[in-house]
Amino acid sequence: MGQEDLMNKAEDVADQFLRVTKQYLPHLARLCLISTFLEDGIRMWFQWNDQRDYIEATWSCGYFLATCFVLLNLLGQLGGCVLILSRNFVQYACFGLFGIIALQTVAYSILWDLKFLMRNLALGGGLLLLLAESRSEGKSMFAGVPSMGESSPKQYMQLGGRVLLVLMFMTLLHFDFNFFSILQNLVGTALIILVAIGFKTKLAALTLVLWLLVINVYFNAFWTIPAYKPMHDFLKYDFFQTTSVIGGLLLVVALGPGGVSMDEKKKEW
Repeated sequence: MGQEDLMNKAEDVADQFLRVTKQYLPHLARLCLISTFLEDGIRMWFQWNDQRDYIEATWSCGYFLATCFVLLNLLGQLGGCVLILSRNFVQYACFGLFGIIALQTVAYSILWDLKFLMRNLALGGGLLLLLAESRSEGKSMFAGVPSMGESSPKQYMQLGGRVLLVLMFMTLLHFDFNFFSILQNLVGTALIILVAIGFKTKLAALTLVLWLLVINVYFNAFWTIPAYKPMHDFLKYDFFQTTSVIGGLLLVVALGPGGVSMDEKKKEW
C-alpha cells in the first residue's frame, strides 16, 4: 500500500468517525472548550481569599478592587460557560470570555511569560472558532433563504482560530536530542502546519486531538497528586487548558477548515 493510499484510508476513517459522531461532536467540543473557564470560575469560589489577597498584594489596588476582580472572574467565567452550553447569547458570552482572558493576562503577568501567553492565545483561538460556529447556527435559522456562501468574517474567524490553536503545540515541543523527542517534534510540527494552512485539516486535527489526549492524561495527571501540594494546582491548570484546546480542535473537525484553507481551494482546482 502506497503513501497516498494510506493517507486516503486514514481520511476515510476520519470521515467515518465524523459521520458517526456528527450529532454529538459539537456538544462535546463546546464542553471541552469551556472546561478551563469552568474550572477557573469554580477555583475563584473555593480560593476566594487566596486569589483576592494575591491581587491585592501584587497590584496594591486595595481590598475592594481585588474583591471586584475575583467576583468579575467568577461570574464572568461561570456565566459565560452557562450561556455557551445552553446556546444562548453565545457571541456575547465569547466576547465576555475574551475579556476575561485579556484581564488575566495582565493581572497575572502572563504577558511576560511566553509559554502561558501562547496558551492563552490558543484559548482565544478556540473562542474564535466558537464564534464562527455561532454565526453558522444563526444563518441556519433562515432556512430556504438564498445564501451567497460563507461570509468573510466567518472564514477569517476560522483561519484565525486554527492559527491561534496551534500555538498550544509550540509549548509542547521538547528540545532534547534523543530519537523520541526529535520524532515527536517532527510529527507534531507537521500536523500543526497542516491545521494552520487547512490541508487535510480534519485528519490532522483529529490526530492532534488523540495526541493531546495521551499527553494530557500522562503528563497532567493532577489527580495523582495530593490536593494540598502546589503541583496539584499547576497540573490541574495545565490539564484543563489542554482540554480546552482539544475542544477547539474538535470544533475544527466538526466545522471543517473554512473558506480560507487549502482544502477549500482544492475544490476549485
